[in-house]
Amino acid sequence: MIQRLFRFRGGIEPAPHKRESSAAPIRPAPLPPKLVVPLIQSSRGAARTIVTVGDKVLKGQCIGEPEGAGGTAIHAPTSGAVTEIGRYPMAHPSGLASLAIVLESDGEERWITPEPLDPAHASREELLLRIQASGIVGMGGAVFPSHIKIGKDAAIETLVINGAECEPWITCDDRLMRERAADILAGAKILCLLNGARRILIGIEDNKPEAIAAMTAAARESHGGGEAGVDVEIVPIPARYPAGGEKQLIRVLTGIEVPAGKIAGDFGVQCFNVGTAHAVCRALAHGEAMISRIVTVTGNVERPGNYEVLLGTPISSLLALCGVRPGTDRTLMGGPMMGFTLPSLDAPITKGSNCIIAASPALFPPPPPEQACIRCGTCAHACPIGLQPFELYWASRAKRFDDANRYHIFDCIECGCCAYVCPAHIPLVDYFRFAKSEIRARDEEQKAASQARARFESRLARLEREKAEKAARLAAKAAETRASLAAGDAALIAAAVQRTQAQSPDDATTPPDPI
Repeated sequence: MIQRLFRFRGGIEPAPHKRESSAAPIRPAPLPPKLVVPLIQSSRGAARTIVTVGDKVLKGQCIGEPEGAGGTAIHAPTSGAVTEIGRYPMAHPSGLASLAIVLESDGEERWITPEPLDPAHASREELLLRIQASGIVGMGGAVFPSHIKIGKDAAIETLVINGAECEPWITCDDRLMRERAADILAGAKILCLLNGARRILIGIEDNKPEAIAAMTAAARESHGGGEAGVDVEIVPIPARYPAGGEKQLIRVLTGIEVPAGKIAGDFGVQCFNVGTAHAVCRALAHGEAMISRIVTVTGNVERPGNYEVLLGTPISSLLALCGVRPGTDRTLMGGPMMGFTLPSLDAPITKGSNCIIAASPALFPPPPPEQACIRCGTCAHACPIGLQPFELYWASRAKRFDDANRYHIFDCIECGCCAYVCPAHIPLVDYFRFAKSEIRARDEEQKAASQARARFESRLARLEREKAEKAARLAAKAAETRASLAAGDAALIAAAVQRTQAQSPDDATTPPDPI
């Protein structure tokens, strides 16, 4: 049993706005007539299509194979026909289009034959391949391929299941824990089987008493995981943003502070979202690929709630289901702290879409005009990473990217705490994202230039090598010719000598007759 909780540095306590949607049970969203399924679900991995236009597919059928070690599979969210493979706008602040498979539903929802896999009678490699083939990724927002995270060979002692859900307005994990606690716990035990952990800590913010009670009851019914030799503990933690960050939650539960540049596995801990644990259970125990997820729809809508939504469902149809009220001026994907404004409502729901917020000036007043930084240090006190956001701001604004790197800008998790407390109303995270993108672009240019220089130098070296080899071949040929000529001359001389010696002595001494 945990003797005490620890505290992470910084953090804030924004208004939670959980009541708007937390009371609504999970309901299935209606099946849309058309689904747009992106082949790229995250920046870390993609899939390549294995279907063509006109193909008939079944629900759960693989339509995109993993591309590379970091890719995850993509599956048909419903049965129907492939009508198009083209570029469609994605749920990304850039508004850029991405390759997607368009399915026209036949309304029959016909499943493929499920193939459950018993973890107790399968090898670790088989289980990891099934998780990759099922398209399971981190459901907390990072969308990192789960088979890669689990597959690391670090010695894991503690498995942390993240049920904190600290961001305001979002309640999808809360409802998932209330309604499907047994599956979450079963998935957590499978994860323990894979990484060798002997203890499960499930951290839940104390403003979710119903979720805490449901998970506690599920742990009690499974006898605390005694049959697998795993100790399970449900741990209420203080509601403080961003307690749901991986490193922050690990710090609160274990006291381990994972330093920059390291991963939790280096310290014997792994952390997974409750949604990921639930997906692992469904994939192995029921043979179900990841074709849907729980999405909170809230904000300026008539019927806020939590819906099980098929991947590829247009966001516009989801908002229409909840009844958008007048006055909505924009739509957010994710929470108000780390989310972004959607450039197009035609974008589809993806594996990382946990919340849709219809925003209005009444709920989210426009920020006051940006003022000059007074170096008060309030942002530094709020930063959960221990950075100095005001220094990062000055470096980013002045485009002194080397200074930004020196102040560890890439350790910033873009949680928004600094901007939330800034008395000058500076959109600090926007500056940091700008600097990061510029640094990445610069690094890519330098990498491309280095590769070009290496190719040029390699070409010069090859030309010099070929020139030297050609000269060596010519010299060898010339030497061979000289040797051949010399040998030929010697043979001629030897032949002449032999002819001379072959003549009779008389012939050699008798002078010729006079004329």
